[in-house]
Amino acid sequence: MHHQRIEYKDASPEAFKALLHTEMQVHKTGLEESLIELVKMRASQINGCAYCLDMHSKDAVAQGETTQRLFVLSAWREAPHLYTERERTALAWTEAVTQIATHGVPDELYAEVRRHFDEKAVVDLTLAVIAINGWNRMAIAFRSRAGDYVSPHGKR
Repeated sequence: MHHQRIEYKDASPEAFKALLHTEMQVHKTGLEESLIELVKMRASQINGCAYCLDMHSKDAVAQGETTQRLFVLSAWREAPHLYTERERTALAWTEAVTQIATHGVPDELYAEVRRHFDEKAVVDLTLAVIAINGWNRMAIAFRSRAGDYVSPHGKR
């Protein structure tokens, strides 16, 4: 059984606030909340972050996301009809930025992203990917316990 190593929020409140400030900025960008949650889920799948998958699946469902789209998300390319073109482009961008050391971020992908997102939105989308990758790394490194999260978003 994995036990939590450090309660990082308590150990360094300033570090937690820095990440939280980034997170708050993501939600002020004007990007659709549904898109932000898909980005968080996909990055968390890639990174294997149980804590963040638990949290963001609950938040997404509470905000009206379908369980079908969440269950199929890791294979989104095989079910293009379940996601909009804008969402699919954001998911491809999320994967590239999350796995940047593997393949970089190709020009073709950037061109595709720019078809669906203006300059501000593509920077904001990238910040969303950066933020969830930061949370993933904190939660995985310090073994945050998954399963107990309760979404503050009411069922709609």
